[in-house]
Amino acid sequence: MSSAEPNQPDDSNTVNDTANSAVNCNEKQIKFTSPMWRHFTYEEVNGTKRAVCKYCRKEITYTTKNGTKGMHSHHKSCKIRIGQKKIDDFQSQLTGKRSKTDESGGSILATHRFNYDDSRTDLAKMITKHDYPLRIVEHEGFRDFCQGLQPLFRPICRNTARSDVMKLYGEEKTRMMHFLESIQGRIAITTDMWTANYQKKGYMTVTTHFIDDSWQLQSRLLRFIYVPCPHTAEKLTNVLMNSLLDWNIDKKLSTLTVDNCSTNNCMIDLMVDKLPFDSLILGRSLFHMRCAAHILNLIVRSGLDVFGHGIEKVRNSCSFWTATPKRHDTFQKNAKCENVSCEKNLVVDCKTR
Repeated sequence: MSSAEPNQPDDSNTVNDTANSAVNCNEKQIKFTSPMWRHFTYEEVNGTKRAVCKYCRKEITYTTKNGTKGMHSHHKSCKIRIGQKKIDDFQSQLTGKRSKTDESGGSILATHRFNYDDSRTDLAKMITKHDYPLRIVEHEGFRDFCQGLQPLFRPICRNTARSDVMKLYGEEKTRMMHFLESIQGRIAITTDMWTANYQKKGYMTVTTHFIDDSWQLQSRLLRFIYVPCPHTAEKLTNVLMNSLLDWNIDKKLSTLTVDNCSTNNCMIDLMVDKLPFDSLILGRSLFHMRCAAHILNLIVRSGLDVFGHGIEKVRNSCSFWTATPKRHDTFQKNAKCENVSCEKNLVVDCKTR
């Protein structure tokens, strides 16, 4: 919890139940009718009556004879209460003109109190949504921007940012698991492998597809997980099965869609053996679905083999002219001399896409 929002109440809060409360002391009922009791609590220690400040927890000796005189004196000089009041006033001045759009399309004015925890959550959402590096929270320019925008925001390090992102992921995962459990129908799974260009590491994506209660098709990416080499059928099966068990959807599956290759065929056979027989529909006959886009790609590539020699020349030419900046400039100059438009750059195709 931030220092801007201590547990103590501020002057604007009215605690009627405290003002009207009563305690029994020496078999005599004492009624707290003074407004000062909104800022103090009554305690009795070893027979001594005390009023405890709700802001700094300082104990003030209380007697029915002197009343709340000592409480009034401390209330005026309590540094924590005064500091909190200044912060509240400062925040109201900063955000009092903040506008929000109402349902009618107009704008309304609303005050907003700074909350450090909410700002940390918003920062974690920003990092994950826009793929910012965790180190951004340590950049001098970013910290200067935050300080100018809200001086009460305390900077964090990248390790703290990582913890906030993982906390956000855990909360979202829990919410999503409850949502998947509430689905009455079955869930279809699609999975594919992706290799990072620079790291040369393989990753598996696990995506769910289902019909919600409003009969709308929904898709959610559940896992993007690293798969160590070699990518055998057994290893792929273990990674995928652990993902399904982790999300508790292994008994709600309808189909599993994968690329049409021998490794995936073996993986499907292993998956069928691991899943409960009665959890799959029509005796598992519909469980294995081959990716239509991948099959279409195979058909097109087979048809292009007729023009393979010419296509290979074009592909090699694109690779040559895009290899270095100097070659690219030479190509642009030659095209301009021949009055050929070069609004788009040369791109080498991906054989698997």
